[in-house]
Amino acid sequence: MDFTLSEEQEALRETVRRFAAAELPDAARRCEEDDEPPPRALIKRYAELGLLGVNLDPAYGGGGQSHLDAVLALEEVAKLSPALAFPIFESCFGPVLAIAHFAPEALRQRVLPSVCQGDMIVAVAMSEPDAGTALTDLATSTRQDGDRIILNGTKRWCSGAGHADAYVVYCRMSDEPGAKGVGAVLVDKDTDGFTFGARERHMGFRGICSADMHFDDVPVAAENLIVPAGGFRKLMEAFDLERCGNTTMSLAIAQSAFDTALAYVQERSQFGKNLIEFQAVQLSLAEMKMKLDASRLLLYRAVVNSGTGLPSVGDSSIAKCFANEMVREVTGKAMQLMGGYGYAQEYGIEQKMRDGWGWGIAGGSIDIQKTNIAAALVGRRFDQRR
Repeated sequence: MDFTLSEEQEALRETVRRFAAAELPDAARRCEEDDEPPPRALIKRYAELGLLGVNLDPAYGGGGQSHLDAVLALEEVAKLSPALAFPIFESCFGPVLAIAHFAPEALRQRVLPSVCQGDMIVAVAMSEPDAGTALTDLATSTRQDGDRIILNGTKRWCSGAGHADAYVVYCRMSDEPGAKGVGAVLVDKDTDGFTFGARERHMGFRGICSADMHFDDVPVAAENLIVPAGGFRKLMEAFDLERCGNTTMSLAIAQSAFDTALAYVQERSQFGKNLIEFQAVQLSLAEMKMKLDASRLLLYRAVVNSGTGLPSVGDSSIAKCFANEMVREVTGKAMQLMGGYGYAQEYGIEQKMRDGWGWGIAGGSIDIQKTNIAAALVGRRFDQRR
């Protein structure tokens, strides 16, 4: 078992790191200050560099690389800005993967090349006002009308709402109860009857749009069907990879906070010596480093074990849960080590704390990951209604 990256992977990581340092700081600052997503021109730049669809099949314009390669690329951009990293996240770990693995060939051919070329952003619409963790309770529904699928309902907490060009919408496609009735369709942004609520403003995640989405007799072409009723398990298998993207975001934020704090304690002096000379500081740094390395290894295990397929629910839930808790602890310690400088906007740690906290809510809460882990241990799902 080899825990070292290949020369090609080291080169990929260094290339993206240099690109981020040279070309992204101004855009990162604008996203944070203006709370607006990255410009389309920057997403096209990502496409030129091969950062979109790193792990998608070259037949569709993807990079044909591994999920681990996608993790390496995503982490280097996310260290600087989750908002700037989000298009990479969506194309390598998000709803695009449900299309890549389960949609009919014609839909793959229409969507995936456009994503890899930077011409299309695809977001996912899962949660509803009364269905979040209890996702099989969703009420957004469909009915058949000739060769069209008519969609009605409301979605909530959709990252990318109003900014993305198309949405993978989880919906009830039959009268079967629970998961048996759930499938998914792709809805283009400009479809009649599809509207958005007011833009939400969050504690963190600035530059990542979010809003309610309303479907009022929205006509969806039959060829936009991704999976029919009964396909909920497939959708959640793809979501196991999305958990790994969430894990990468958490890891990147924590690593960048640690790097900032490590540099600070070697420069800042108190009582006539650098902070690094104090044992309490050394202990904090050691604890942060241990958690970071453990998180990275759990993430790498999840994506490497999946090969070219999708990670297991157990591996992906363990990686996500640990990283979500870890990023809160590491950013908190980084702020404490930096004192007033950590609390000031100018130095970036307070942003990392705000952003880091959100990933333990997004994509399935920390506690639901723990129930997933327990379910994987005994080989069955637990009925939370009993």
